[in-house]
Formats: sequence, C-alpha cells, structure tokens
Amino acid sequence: MTFQIRRFGGPTAVFTVGGLTFMTDPTFDPPGDYPLGTRVLTKTAAAAGTPADAGTVDVVLLSHDQHPDNLDHSGRAFAASVPLILSTPVAAARLGDPTVGLEPWAGVDLPRPDGAGHVRVTAVPAQHGPDGTEHLTGPVTGFVLHGDGVPTVYVSGDNASLRVVAEIAERFPAVDVAILFGGRARTALLGDADLTLGAAGILEAAQLLQARTVVPVHVDSWAHFTEGPEDVRAAFEAVGSAHLLG
Repeated sequence: MTFQIRRFGGPTAVFTVGGLTFMTDPTFDPPGDYPLGTRVLTKTAAAAGTPADAGTVDVVLLSHDQHPDNLDHSGRAFAASVPLILSTPVAAARLGDPTVGLEPWAGVDLPRPDGAGHVRVTAVPAQHGPDGTEHLTGPVTGFVLHGDGVPTVYVSGDNASLRVVAEIAERFPAVDVAILFGGRARTALLGDADLTLGAAGILEAAQLLQARTVVPVHVDSWAHFTEGPEDVRAAFEAVGSAHLLG
C-alpha cells in the first residue's frame, strides 16, 4: 500500500484516497497569541507551507471549529473555498455552506474521480478531554475513510479517550492508516487533565486499531502541548514499533 501525506504542522495534513484529496483541520496563521474566551493559546511555529502548497483540495475534514489551533483565520478562508467541509452538526450550523454536519456513525459517499465507485467518509466519536467535559470543550468528530480498493484511514480529531478508540476499532477492524492527533494538550480550562492523547496513548490507540501505518499530527507548534514528536517516537521505539510511524 502506498500512502502519501504532507504535514503542515499542528493538526493540518493533506492526503489522497481514491483520487480525492483531503485536508485535516486547516491552520495557516502565523505564530502568536490567539484568544479563546478568557484564555490565550500561543502558536509557536509557522505552518510548513501555504494553502496554495496543498494543491487542489476536494474535502476538508474538520474535527471542530471552536478552537483556533484547529481552525484559524486563514484556515477558515481556505476551507470556504473548498467544495465540501465535513464536521460536527454545530460547526455546520455556525460555518454554513459548504459545511455538512455529521452525527457519529453517519456517513457520506463521495464519488471517485476515476469512476471506480465511492469513498465513504463515516463520522466517528471523539472526546476532547476526560469524561463529562464536553460542555466545556465542545463537540468534536473523527472520521474513517473506507471503500472498495482504497485504504481504510482513521482521522482521530482531538480525542483523549482510548475507550472511544476501542469502540471505533470494533467497527473498523482493518485500519490501514491511523492519523492520530496528540500533543497531550493541557490548558487552564481543565488544569492537569489531558485534552488529547499523549505519546503513550497514541501507541495504545495504534495497538487497539492494529494500524499498519501511524501518522502523528497535532503534536507541535502550540505552547499548550506538553509532549512533542520526539515523545511519540520514543514511545514507539521502546516497544520496537518505530517502523509503523509514517
């Protein structure tokens, strides 16, 4: 299986499945402080490229719209130029066209440009923090892309729950590529509670999914991440699984 992905930093990556090009959570604003209610999130590094460098994007897979480290000003402008955005129902209500909101386990079939069937995108659960905190962090979605003759790709979105990952693994037991958001994010909103998976959690998620390739994203470029790419690699190397990292 050949799977190519370009990471732009933070949660933003571009990849192609079935001839369709997808982008995760567009973030292209410069480093600096980004207010979020009474808090401030600080971006520490510029994106590794511009929206133009992504080429033609067919679909934006937006885990959620309420946090600037997942959708910033430049990302919003870019997403609005793409034919389709898939996200949560509340994000669709806020963003309007071309955003389609999907409840967990709902999906859409996207025609492949070569006429060889469809790529199905299924929305899957994500939990942006410990149990019982959704009213603080807001709803988030992940995605699974699948179909005949294409790799099965899981995009986690901002998720901190391995129970959620296990539930997804039960429904999709053959994940070829797991694009896992990490960083072990923490903010004053929830103190020392993790808002996303840390390195150990990414490793366990990969094991639950039995993923053939693991692509960590959202592990850099923001000050509220308490772990980085080196922590993920160390966790995988410790169990002899570094070859899974893409």
